[in-house]
Amino acid sequence: MSGEGGAMERLLAALKGGEKRGLPPVERWNPDFCGDIDIRIAADGTWFYLGTPIGRPALVKLFSSVLRRDGEDYVLVTPVEKLGITVEDAPFQAVEMAVEGEGQARAIAFRTQVDDLVEVGPEHPIRFEREAAGDGLKPYVHVRRNLWARLTRALTYDLLALGEVREAGGVPHFGVAVAGAFYPAVPASEIDAA
Repeated sequence: MSGEGGAMERLLAALKGGEKRGLPPVERWNPDFCGDIDIRIAADGTWFYLGTPIGRPALVKLFSSVLRRDGEDYVLVTPVEKLGITVEDAPFQAVEMAVEGEGQARAIAFRTQVDDLVEVGPEHPIRFEREAAGDGLKPYVHVRRNLWARLTRALTYDLLALGEVREAGGVPHFGVAVAGAFYPAVPASEIDAA
């Protein structure tokens, strides 16, 4: 759902008001690798254990708090063990977006399915990738520690509705301006041709 009225204030208040939960320092933990565990994060952000969706949101939040990316691998890390898991696309899904302002002064905040709150900026940039068929775009927002959230389809449409054409690398691109930065999605020539 795109933010109107109080949504941005609520998300930003949560960000600035200290509602961000403290995360364990997984980047400082270096236990031995104990093998893979049958946990899979589906492309839609659903967590599975032994092929069954994990139905307890508190358990998914707990697991997500000890998630780390080691190179191309995703692992759950504690001080005494490291377990490999499977991630189909991105480990998180952005499920709520709030927007305030326009152009370079625009602020955008996202909430993930595990209640991480991020405001787009240098620490939380947006990036775009092509769909496998090449006909669409998949936007992502950086959450933490090289872990990204893919925007839901509805939020993708809402974000792209904010797009405009600007120069990026000397070439006109369609993209989104947020917090003084421009995040290019595709060359403008590809949109003109469509």
